[in-house]
Amino acid sequence: MTDSVLEMNESTTETSRGQLRGRRIVITGAASGIGRATARLFSREGASLALLDRDEGGLAEIARETGGHPYQVDITNEELVAAVIEKASVVLGGIDGVVNAAGVMCSSPVGDVPASAWRRVLEVNLTGTYIVTQSCLRWMAQEPAATIVNIASAAGLLPNAPGLTAYAASKGGVINLTRALAAELAPRIRANSVCPGMVDTPMADGFRGNVGNYALKRMADAAEIAQAILFLTSSESSYITGAALAADGGRSFH
Repeated sequence: MTDSVLEMNESTTETSRGQLRGRRIVITGAASGIGRATARLFSREGASLALLDRDEGGLAEIARETGGHPYQVDITNEELVAAVIEKASVVLGGIDGVVNAAGVMCSSPVGDVPASAWRRVLEVNLTGTYIVTQSCLRWMAQEPAATIVNIASAAGLLPNAPGLTAYAASKGGVINLTRALAAELAPRIRANSVCPGMVDTPMADGFRGNVGNYALKRMADAAEIAQAILFLTSSESSYITGAALAADGGRSFH
């Protein structure tokens, strides 16, 4: 991460404004990457958090750091997710926000991707997002200004990188799922997606040199993507729903 990005993130931390004070938010993929950075930021901004992930150790760490409530769960298991969300709603006193940040990647030429790998990517990235969102609707429907933010990808907007067929298909599905949710759940619930480019997380391993087609010529820090998620979760984006926000360093222009 560059010095200028470090300075920006330190400044952002110092100027936290309590934008999510009183909010009760579920974050998936909270043990690492974008989900972890989002949990940190949302905690500083005053939110109470339910943190979901399969990584028990990572969950324990981010829960200690943020004061959030950890729930180890596979988001593709409908019954387990429903039970976890039920528990979280009691602990938090309701749910008025969801951030679906859990995801997996498959990087191979299309001829080398077995159907089992294809199914797993879609099951986690797309179906898991659907399951968690659906499980939270009962509580969010009771709130006057609830929010859903789904983490899609620049690959879902512009699928021009070889070897990402399953991933691009799943993230394109997340973008359109989000738009459909926005149309159906308005005006009480807003739904938007964030579409990152390459982010400095373990998922970027093997791709870190591929920033030549990025206008900013670098990867994002996860904290930068968390800022975009904060905007779409906060009241500052109150007239935005159904958007696919490209936070991709200029990988694609719209």
